[in-house]
Formats: sequence, C-alpha cells, structure tokens
Amino acid sequence: MKRPIQQCASRFVIRLALLASLAAVIIGATAEGQKSYDPGASDTEIKIGNIAASSGSSGEYAAVARAEAAYFQMINDRGGVNGRKINFISVNDASDGPKSADLARKLVEEDKVLLIFSSFGTESNLAIRAYMNEQKVPQLFVQSSSAVFDDPSHFPWTMGFFATYRTEGLVYAKYILQNKPRAKVAVLYANDDAGKEYLAGVHDGFGDKASAMIVKEISYQVSDQFSDRALEPQITALKDSGADVFLDLSVGTFATQAIRTTYDLGWHPLQFIPNASLSIAAFLDPAGLEKSAGIITNARSKSWSSSRAQSDPAVREFLDWMRKYSPDASLRDQNNVAGYERAEALVEVLKRCGDNLTRANVMKQASSLDVELGMLRPGIRVTTSPTDYQPIKQLFLIRFDGREWVPFGATTED
Repeated sequence: MKRPIQQCASRFVIRLALLASLAAVIIGATAEGQKSYDPGASDTEIKIGNIAASSGSSGEYAAVARAEAAYFQMINDRGGVNGRKINFISVNDASDGPKSADLARKLVEEDKVLLIFSSFGTESNLAIRAYMNEQKVPQLFVQSSSAVFDDPSHFPWTMGFFATYRTEGLVYAKYILQNKPRAKVAVLYANDDAGKEYLAGVHDGFGDKASAMIVKEISYQVSDQFSDRALEPQITALKDSGADVFLDLSVGTFATQAIRTTYDLGWHPLQFIPNASLSIAAFLDPAGLEKSAGIITNARSKSWSSSRAQSDPAVREFLDWMRKYSPDASLRDQNNVAGYERAEALVEVLKRCGDNLTRANVMKQASSLDVELGMLRPGIRVTTSPTDYQPIKQLFLIRFDGREWVPFGATTED
C-alpha cells in the first residue's frame, strides 16, 4: 500500500509544481501586458506641449512648430502612435524668454502634458530647465543648438537635438585654416549665450592661430530695438578692419540685415552664416538673393529642390507630406524640414515606449537611440546614450549659388 500512496504524493507534487509554473507565466504575462501611464497619456491620447516664438523678433521660426503640428496630423490620420492620437498643444511666448517659465508651468500643471517638445530658443529653454528637471518632466529635443543642453549628469530630463553652436564655429574655423590660411577674419556675434558659444568654437578651431587671424570681433545686443540699420556701425567697423573673411554669426532677422548691409557697404568678403539663418524664404530672400550669393553655412539635411534629389524616396515622401499637410508653407523654408525631422524623431521615441508611457520611460527611450531619419544626409544619424544627450553631431558645408544651397565637402563633426 505504501508504493501507491508515494506515487500519488509524487504526482500531486508534480501537479502543484506545474500549476505554480503556469500561474507564474500567466501573472508574468499579465504584468508585462499592463499599461503604465503618467499625466498626458492614456489609451487614446498622448499630450505633447510646445513653446514656440510665433510672434516677436523670432517669429520666422514659428514655421518649425507649424511643421511639427502638420507631421503629427499625418501620424494621427494613420492611426496615431500605437493606436494613440497625438494632442499637440503649442503656445506662444512671443520671443520673450522669461514668459516661457509661466507657459511651461501651465502646460505641465494645467494642460497635463506628458512632455514638452522642441521649445524654441536658448534663453527660453534655460528659463524652464530647472523647473522641468525638478518636476521630472521631459524637455525633449529643444530647439536650440547650445551645448548646455547636453548635460545629463546635472539635467537628466533635458535633451538637445542638432550639432552644437560650438561645433559650427569650430568647423568654419577649420575650413578657413585649410583653404585660406592667410585670411584676415572679422567676427560678428550676438552678446548672449549662443553667440558666445559660436565664438568659443571659432577660437577652438583656430587654436593658437586665433589671435593672428582674427583681426576684429564685435557683438550686438539681441534686445536692442531692431531697425534696418541697427547693425551698420558694427559691420562698418568690421569692414574697416581689412578682413577678407566675415564670420557673420548673427541669427534670424539680424542675419538678413547683416547680409544686406555688408553688400550695400561694398564689402565682399568670404562670408559664413549659422545654420539657424539658412532659410532662403525667411532670411535670404529679404536680404536679396544676389547679395547672398557665395555665402557658406552648414546643414544636416538632404536637398529637396532639384529633380535629382527628388529621385530619393525619402525626399518624395517629404514633398508629398508638404503638399498634403502644409500646402501654404514655402518649400524654400528650411524650417519645415527642421520641424519634420524633430517630429519624426519624437514619434520614434513614442513608438519605442509601447504601452509604458511614463515620463521616465520617455527619457529612457530617448537616451538609447540609433536611428536614421529620412531627410538626414546619409551618414548622419540620431544617436544617444545615458551619457550623450546630443542626438545629431555631424554636419556638412553648403554654399549659396544665388538660387539654392549647394553641398560641398564631406560630413564632419567636432
């Protein structure tokens, strides 16, 4: 009788073990399938906040936010991100940096957004950075190339996007060293954090030759009352220095004025402008295309205007999107491409979050990227890590031929 009892006991133990294993699998699967949400996310919606300069001195950059809104509309028309529609809430700080802090609080505390995305300007983003990190809300892909937004050890909830101002200045200086080693260089820059970072990059690029090659440096105040002749004293002084290379590190409408004034004063140096000022529609057209011919800047994106460029499927997809979702926007405004790229990168992050739409997971996914965006030039990728919050590091030089930007040279980085 003992043997059958032992056999029954053994079978009972085995069955219990099997049931326990099955229960563990079911519980694990249920836990894995659970959805996790922070404010701004639900089964049907993802709320994204944005602070744009839709008016004021930087109003031309509002095209970026409009492009982002149009991209998200396309995504929503296709069913959203993992079945959730994007609710893009964009507010206007009227190019007033201090106003951004109040707007950020409203977006986070009243509108309950999951994150703030692609907010415009160095000063505005600095004004909200401490608050965003205290609240542990992602401040993602900021619309500023300042290196200060690549600081995950101190500000783990804030991430930049494009190559830094310092990298731009450094690449221009290296190009001048290689191609005009005897150049006399004049520099115009804004007396703000971004302008000083451009200037630091230029000095780093020239190295120990900086003091010999830079014959004049002059700054301007972004806060000055803007007028068509506001930069004439600075540019006259730069011209009188005898420089034959002009590093015009002015941004936006200041770049427009600098290009026009330089030409009208009869000064025709080899001229460079920042990536932030390359939009033909926004900045070169108002300056005068003939006055802009020969200027050098840098880019990350593919060309899209020539028939040759349009043989690229990614370019055709961008153009189709423009025609359907931004029919009134200018194809000559690079700000549309910038918004398209940033929005595409954010959608990739949200897709990777799956059903775990917490703010912590957003940053986890954003800090582990290695992707190629359709409109970026081959060889330029979005790469991040927990210690690297500068997603795009490469750029290439382009020259304006009086009609369009023409790429030249290889892709480079700091």
